[in-house]
Amino acid sequence: MITKVNLAGVTLKNPVMTASGTFGSGAEYAEFVDLNQLGAVVTKGVANKPWEGNPTPRIAETYGGMLNAIGLQNPGIDLFVERDIPFLTKYDTKIIVNVCGKTLEDYCEVVKRLANQPIDMLEINISCPNVKEGGIAFGQNPKMVEEITREVKKYAKQPVIMKLSPNVTDITEMAKAAEAGGADVISLINTITGMKIDVHRRTFALANKTGGLSGPAIHPIAVRMVYEVAKAVEIPIIGMGGIGTAEDALEMILAGATAISVGTVNFRNPKVTMEIVNGIREYMEQYRVEDIKELIGAVDKSN
Repeated sequence: MITKVNLAGVTLKNPVMTASGTFGSGAEYAEFVDLNQLGAVVTKGVANKPWEGNPTPRIAETYGGMLNAIGLQNPGIDLFVERDIPFLTKYDTKIIVNVCGKTLEDYCEVVKRLANQPIDMLEINISCPNVKEGGIAFGQNPKMVEEITREVKKYAKQPVIMKLSPNVTDITEMAKAAEAGGADVISLINTITGMKIDVHRRTFALANKTGGLSGPAIHPIAVRMVYEVAKAVEIPIIGMGGIGTAEDALEMILAGATAISVGTVNFRNPKVTMEIVNGIREYMEQYRVEDIKELIGAVDKSN
């Protein structure tokens, strides 16, 4: 039974990885999760210098998920290279570094710094607000998506994953722009913008007013977007958004994802990634699937 998948020439032992921002850089979860069992660990977003993030409160529970407005707090590339990469290299798993920035130059600076590091792939978070464009996220304008992809690819020594925002009219337009810019892989979806109001205090639950909605509530939207993008581009897709079980993961794969990322549910169940790895194997045994590649995009083949 083969569970290996290939992302732009990088072979993962299975399609299960962590979603950026929900797993730190692995150390926080290492006592609960055998990182060796995962296809890849995707790190928290890393910028060219430390970011403090947004003011608190910046997390709020909602029905079927949570809102966050962390603001991509991170220690910056210097500490990340010194501390987090050496930790992850101890394990038999692929290392994918999530990169964030406020300008095109910010992204490129981090990508250059990572060029000679022992990592496997880069995931570019284009949901960041572009300060030079009045705060609109890079990922909400197809021309900007293509431009940032093209620029990052100039300096990247590792395959580039472009992480798409769902807060757009047509997700396929953004996916095509990333592919046109030279993206090797696409990951989706990032969080959906939402809001929660504390009716007793008559104020916003988050200091930022709005935040990113994640968790099981967004899963059906994510599955639909993965399916649409799989039809629109030729490059591999990493599906994410509300995955909490092996069944959720398999939905993404059947919709067209080559690999999947598990995010918010890690907070509730730190062992969930290993459970999903085992659940996918059990499913393959039950339905006599010899190679997981048979399942990628198979929803259309069954009709």
